[in-house]
Amino acid sequence: MAWVTKDSTETYNQTPEPPREYTKAEKAANWWHYHWVAVVIGVAAVFFGGWIIKDTVFQTRPDVQIAYVGTHELPVDTVNALQDALTPFCQDENGDGKVVVQVATYNVDFDAENESTDAYYQMAGVTRLSAELASGGKTYIFLLEDPEGFEKSTGVLQYLDGTVDDDPETADPDWREMVYRWTDCPVLTGLELGSYDGYTLMDDATGTNQSVLEHLYVGRRGVWDEEQAENYAHCAALWDALTAGAVSTAAE
Repeated sequence: MAWVTKDSTETYNQTPEPPREYTKAEKAANWWHYHWVAVVIGVAAVFFGGWIIKDTVFQTRPDVQIAYVGTHELPVDTVNALQDALTPFCQDENGDGKVVVQVATYNVDFDAENESTDAYYQMAGVTRLSAELASGGKTYIFLLEDPEGFEKSTGVLQYLDGTVDDDPETADPDWREMVYRWTDCPVLTGLELGSYDGYTLMDDATGTNQSVLEHLYVGRRGVWDEEQAENYAHCAALWDALTAGAVSTAAE
């Protein structure tokens, strides 16, 4: 082995090589390699945050909500036509510059012996309806396929004369005195609703929207305190307008 001394004529280059200069593309690829997970999470957070803000802040809020309670869906055309036809009877209650009427559907079968009832949809319908009927629910007017079953199960309707039972849990109300048939109401039967084209996108059934609604009954939520009465005052005015001239034939 040769030893190198300071007298040696051998020399060594001790200057380190300069660090490599990466291209912009290489730098970007390296950054993405270590940060792509954070980017994906950030984009997802922005997307869902924007969706939530749009849904809660910019969503059009109905001024009046009417509930249809039945075993089957109403045709989309029927719902849209009814909402449009009822709009002139309503006012901008929430001050957003628009008058919006919403018909909400609750699919519930009150016949406990009906074995063909879909348990999943039944549970979902009952859950949604129960939440709406709780204190503070928006719905005052109901379109009912089975008013007897509805009243027995919920006890929320008031009589046509505007009175309510002091103790709904122990009362034995007569549902016939709480509803009008759709066909009892000249204003409702006189609405220009047009026709529907298919109950769903999968069928080709057609007919008039009045023919769909003429089998239903119309009832309204009972009001047991002054605060509720104030909250539903505009809905009560709508009820009076829609049932003007009505004569109940439900007991016939």
